[in-house]
Amino acid sequence: MIANVDAELVKAVAQGLGLAVPKAMPKALAKLAKPEVSVSAALSLFALPGDGNLATRHVAFLVADGVEAKSLKTVFDSLTKLGAVARYVGARLGSVATSEGGTLVVDVTLETTPAVLYDAVVVPAGKAAVEALGNISQAPEFLKDQYRHCKPILVLGEGADLLQNAGIPMTLASGEPDPGLVIAEKGLQKDTVSKFTQAIAKHRHFERAMDPPEV
Repeated sequence: MIANVDAELVKAVAQGLGLAVPKAMPKALAKLAKPEVSVSAALSLFALPGDGNLATRHVAFLVADGVEAKSLKTVFDSLTKLGAVARYVGARLGSVATSEGGTLVVDVTLETTPAVLYDAVVVPAGKAAVEALGNISQAPEFLKDQYRHCKPILVLGEGADLLQNAGIPMTLASGEPDPGLVIAEKGLQKDTVSKFTQAIAKHRHFERAMDPPEV
């Protein structure tokens, strides 16, 4: 039946099922009826791209002992003011020690809150924290799922090492910049938060979509 609808679609479905592309079914009518609708915006995933509002968008902030809190809190507070739901996500509940000598309270754990529940993720700075997260299998997997689902990712400072740990490329397969990946290896810049905000507002970045995923 799909072969009667669209040649490219039936090829994709057949490939996914490991089958040969079937022939189209015999037509029920010798003369095709004129379709009532040729194009419907209501059926398009891109018809309603949003108005840039971050209200209710869930953003995960990965944390571990040694996390650099100043930059993380700046992004956390900025997104919260815009209506986003920000959560510190760690290996276990309680608190983590920051590199500045303070603490951050962990809201939820990696084990109980999967990446699919979040619209974006922030990877922290702090060498010790990045090493600790890299040794927890759920953290790289969390990032991989965010990447596979084409969601925005903000990387601060040494967090780039965790990205590499997860096997996530810094650019698209074409070599072009990934619009959904904001990297601030030298720390927060004046436009870092605004770039990440814009990336979240677009929701998904299908430029990086791969089937099957290479990451």
